[in-house]
Amino acid sequence: MWFYYALLSALFAAFTAVFAKMGVSNINSNLATGIRTIIILVLVWSVVFIKGEAKDIGSLSRYNVIFLILSGVATGLSWLFYFKALQIGKVSQVAAVDKLSVAIAIILSVLFFKETLTLKTIIGALLIISGTILFAVK
Repeated sequence: MWFYYALLSALFAAFTAVFAKMGVSNINSNLATGIRTIIILVLVWSVVFIKGEAKDIGSLSRYNVIFLILSGVATGLSWLFYFKALQIGKVSQVAAVDKLSVAIAIILSVLFFKETLTLKTIIGALLIISGTILFAVK
């Protein structure tokens, strides 16, 4: 089931890039990111409340809170840089370079979680890196 959610994530990420490129034209990219963030905030908390999951907030540990805060900061910075890049670059190039995060995540998963690095994973990461270079070079 994880694969279907990941495919849906990729599909909506693609729409995100296209819609964001349209949305950042002639406005400040930080303002655009702020507007987008409000929409995400309302959407996600609506789902949490509709599904009755807000009651679980008391079960968060200090560890959960610290790393969710760090994740939020990383996401916010990622979005700010992504929107700025989209504003001044081509969607195809920005989206390709952004996907370099997959190769970086693979490296971090090995370092932090001791995930196994297989030949297939190494080849996949190298292909992502190669593809990023191809898209980024003018």
